[in-house]
Amino acid sequence: MQVIVTGGGGLIGRALTAALAARGDEVRVTSRDPSAVRGLPRGVEAARWDAASADELAPLLAGADAVVHLAGAGIAERRWSEARKRAIRDSRTRSTAALAAAFARAASPPRILLQGSAVGYYGSRGDEELAETAAAGTGFLADVCVAWEAAGSAVEDLGVRRAVLRTGVVLATEGGALPKMALPFRFFAGGPVGSGRQWVPWIHMADEVGAILFLLDSPQASGVFNLTAPEPATNRALARAIGRALRRPSFLPAPAAAMKLALGEMAELLLASQKALPAALLAAGYPFRFATAGAALEDLLG
Repeated sequence: MQVIVTGGGGLIGRALTAALAARGDEVRVTSRDPSAVRGLPRGVEAARWDAASADELAPLLAGADAVVHLAGAGIAERRWSEARKRAIRDSRTRSTAALAAAFARAASPPRILLQGSAVGYYGSRGDEELAETAAAGTGFLADVCVAWEAAGSAVEDLGVRRAVLRTGVVLATEGGALPKMALPFRFFAGGPVGSGRQWVPWIHMADEVGAILFLLDSPQASGVFNLTAPEPATNRALARAIGRALRRPSFLPAPAAAMKLALGEMAELLLASQKALPAALLAAGYPFRFATAGAALEDLLG
């Protein structure tokens, strides 16, 4: 299979690109500056795309079988100023709209699009169980995800099979949330954030990549898929699992007020409660490798 990965330099993109190459797929990643892309697996090419121009992307799509669209500015790299919030939103909606336009202009467009999104779509919902049929929530991230998903819908009119990937908190040692979450524990200062009762829709990187490959290979897989583990954990339970994996205590809480003071609006990432369940992925038959937070964190940190 010939696959194009946008955002191939990100945490998920790097892991996915390696997995695709390892199984023999022909992979190309896009970048604003291909010469700056380092560490690609042998045989993987980097091609220029500014994440805004449909005309620049359309020739790259011609003849490819699938696109996995993961491009977007990081949501947890810095405080959410108004400028940063615009960058988070625009990097997703504009690149996706350009991608959809490139599908329409390509001489022989791919027949599959796996489009990134996030469980932020649901907003903060307490203990409500959130399968893919749940309505959109409210708040900045929910608004971004609604616009992000809508920006790619036009490809379906071209007969393209589109699967939307509402990804949760991806646990990996190479980056993302886990190293930051684990750091206080290493200094014997770890514990729950806020009340600890908020649900964390986590997923092990092995299952994030595994699910994407599964959806690429499943001809009937279209629509929305929550990429989250089948057993979500509360923040308190996740803290205990990190503590057990690192052989550290997990009883020192980080007050919600302190998080809001330190992070501003971005504290939403830590305090929101989303009990997202992978109902569609389970119904399609995906076999999770890591269903419980304890097993995932022991694998990653133990």
